[in-house]
Amino acid sequence: MIELKNIYHSYGSEAVLTDLSLQLEAQKIHCLLGSSGSGKTTILRLIAGLEVPQKGMVSNGGITLTGDAEILIPADRRKIGFVFQDLALWPHLSVYKNIAFGLEEQKADRIKEKVFEILHHFDLEEFAGKYPHQLSGGQQQLVAIARSLVLKPDVLLMDEPLANLDVKLKRKMLAHIKKLKQDFNLTMIYVTHDHREAFSIADRVIVLNDGRIEAMGSLDEIKKSENEFVKYFLEY
Repeated sequence: MIELKNIYHSYGSEAVLTDLSLQLEAQKIHCLLGSSGSGKTTILRLIAGLEVPQKGMVSNGGITLTGDAEILIPADRRKIGFVFQDLALWPHLSVYKNIAFGLEEQKADRIKEKVFEILHHFDLEEFAGKYPHQLSGGQQQLVAIARSLVLKPDVLLMDEPLANLDVKLKRKMLAHIKKLKQDFNLTMIYVTHDHREAFSIADRVIVLNDGRIEAMGSLDEIKKSENEFVKYFLEY
């Protein structure tokens, strides 16, 4: 279980999260749902260890990752994968080299075998020598996901990864993403501003507004919520 407890985080004088507490069960898909500026991405970055909250604790499986405004477990030792909104693929590296990059940094063994194993899983073997600009949007998404999963994370964070795809391709990618939990035995935290995306893949949904949790629960619980903000947000 991932836990954020009494988190306060600000950028300069602007508070983004104020006394936020949240528990995320292992091996579930959790969707953080909210508009821009609601704190969704900040939560991901705190879990990943890319930022440190001014107050509060972040833990995973009972192990404290961040506490008392100090990183106790650095990002590269958290076994957490991160798929960014802009994907952050290296444009000058081939698909193979993009996926191998993290393994090479870790000085892993059997790098070629591991890369082609993950390429096979996503049916990307034929694109191993291609560069990101030679791929479709959906293929780029799969490469970004494969690059994270080749490192065998326990947790996968995804920050609006489908924002730039058309509706048809987005639907296909959501089916891929939903299957990842089972195929890789993952806990997944998926950020989106689109409740239709959240409802198509999530086990649990957390609705955020100005750094506060307005509602959280199963899909049925969120759909039936009497919270005025949630009802308003789900109209769009």
